[in-house]
Amino acid sequence: MRFDERFIEELKARLRPSDVIGRTVKLKRQGREFVGLSPFSKEKSPSFFVNDDKGFFHDFSSGKHGDIISFLQETERLSFVEAVSRLAAEAGMQMPAEDPQAAEREQKRQGLADWMEWAQKWFAANLRRGVGQAAREYLEKRGLPEDQWERFGLGYAPNDREGLKQALIQRGAKPGELVEAGLLIAPESGGQPYDRFRDRLMFPILDARGRIVSFGGRAMNPDDRAKYLNGPESPLFHKGATLYGLPEARRILGAEKRGEQGIIVVEGYMDVIACQRAGLPAVAPMGTALTEEQMERLWRVSSEPVLCFDGDAAGLRAAYRAIERALPLLKPGRSFRFALLEGGQDPDDILRDKGAPALRQALGQTRTFSEVLFRREVEAEPLDTPERKAGLKGRLRAAAGAVQDKDLAEQYRRDLFDRFDALFPRQQNARPQGQSGGYGERRKWGAAALQGQTAEGQRAMQALSRSIEPVAAALAHGAIDDPERLDDHMEAIARYGFGDPALSDLAQELVRLRFSGRALDSAALRRHLASSGHDVLMREVEKAAAKSGAPFLAGDKPLGEMRARWSQAFYALTRAAALDEALASAKSEAHRAFDASAFALVKAERDALRRAIKTGTIWDDATSS
Repeated sequence: MRFDERFIEELKARLRPSDVIGRTVKLKRQGREFVGLSPFSKEKSPSFFVNDDKGFFHDFSSGKHGDIISFLQETERLSFVEAVSRLAAEAGMQMPAEDPQAAEREQKRQGLADWMEWAQKWFAANLRRGVGQAAREYLEKRGLPEDQWERFGLGYAPNDREGLKQALIQRGAKPGELVEAGLLIAPESGGQPYDRFRDRLMFPILDARGRIVSFGGRAMNPDDRAKYLNGPESPLFHKGATLYGLPEARRILGAEKRGEQGIIVVEGYMDVIACQRAGLPAVAPMGTALTEEQMERLWRVSSEPVLCFDGDAAGLRAAYRAIERALPLLKPGRSFRFALLEGGQDPDDILRDKGAPALRQALGQTRTFSEVLFRREVEAEPLDTPERKAGLKGRLRAAAGAVQDKDLAEQYRRDLFDRFDALFPRQQNARPQGQSGGYGERRKWGAAALQGQTAEGQRAMQALSRSIEPVAAALAHGAIDDPERLDDHMEAIARYGFGDPALSDLAQELVRLRFSGRALDSAALRRHLASSGHDVLMREVEKAAAKSGAPFLAGDKPLGEMRARWSQAFYALTRAAALDEALASAKSEAHRAFDASAFALVKAERDALRRAIKTGTIWDDATSS
């Protein structure tokens, strides 16, 4: 029995691998993955990993890798049909009825797939013959050694109108089949079909299951009108749903024990090969912008794929087109990041000129979706008049509104408007002596304090140490002492920091580090912060924190109790900040009908929290709560 690929994909989407595999293997959550003892070999230390986001398991002790279907086949000795039937029942899906026509179509597709395999072997043989000398020289110039040709299935199509055609006909192929597979072109005038690919370096294109479904060819003649040529749509090949290099990218992802590397989308065949040689899981669309189908395939493998573009104007335009198409599809846990390469180099150039570590570093320097989205709207027109600034606000509002998920749309609206406020900060009239100024002013003081050596920096340090709220300083100090305290509060810290604008940059750096996956202990974290220019600020934080009386800084209680007290104090601070926002919103024109008694209650709660924070009685509240 044959199954439509869409049926298989829907089946996998409905079932979590950790649930299916967890019935056989005792699994324990470890970060984004589950880990357990291998079901395929005897071991004392767990090396069997399951990743629900990417839909696979990987066993380091035996090297086995696969999905829920192959897991049942391996562990219970089921056939493919038996495994699918059992999982379909579990997922509440009805098995497709036997369809003679569908079976006939599948048999036909299998026949075409067989000819694709023979074509690849023929192309590969030609690459090593005398006729392939120019292609070999091209690969040598591109720095791709011969021992890598077979890994990526490379070949050469000679400059012969009927070379492949005759080779496959001798093996029993019919010209009509080869036309349907996209290997031959049938002239509209009705003449004899001829080879589609001539004098081209050949790249096999595989589907998600590793079967050759088409080819891409790179012209050896620089005067050829089409530098790259892909096969046409066929019963095997749907260009808008296929990603070049996907099976190898999934293998690389599976070989990563932590499974934290996101899949990377680059622009060409050689860029994919360069990344995969450097151990990076890369794919490429078929010479066009990413389609919605391709995005859905990427998200099945990685929750936050990285889109890699050149950092020039053309690369940015491509990034902006991807943003436009992706915005309505974003959901919590489903987004993109961007790697914008500077200097006009693509991944293949970087690997050849600087090596694999440099390529990994370049593709590890990514920007968030919201950051590049904001850049797109800022660059749409000059922002030199009030009208144009208002136009930017309107575009930001519309961009956030394009996100279909309501909760995520609200988060984008806040993020984009925060970026707008940072770009056009409100002017402060004057800095009160010995007191903290507004948000932008205190951020500026913090920057001056980090310079430290100038007279202005010294004055800024003195003002900063006087102005940092002791409670905020205690929370920051506690987070640096025990970075794991951050993990349950990442979103709130990213939004509110530690309740003091002077510590905003420090808070954002801590959040960035935790999200990056770098497991820094307190000592390593302090070294990193010192090397990134926060050493002066940390000393001022310690001075201010010493005045706070925070119990979790004493270190004389069990770690769990100290973390609980830190969390309670942080909740009080963020609650006060949220109430500030609610009161500000209630005073706006849009909320004139806000109930006066409710307003008074909210204000009373906010004022009580602020007094507790200012006087230090917050620790009493935290202890008793």
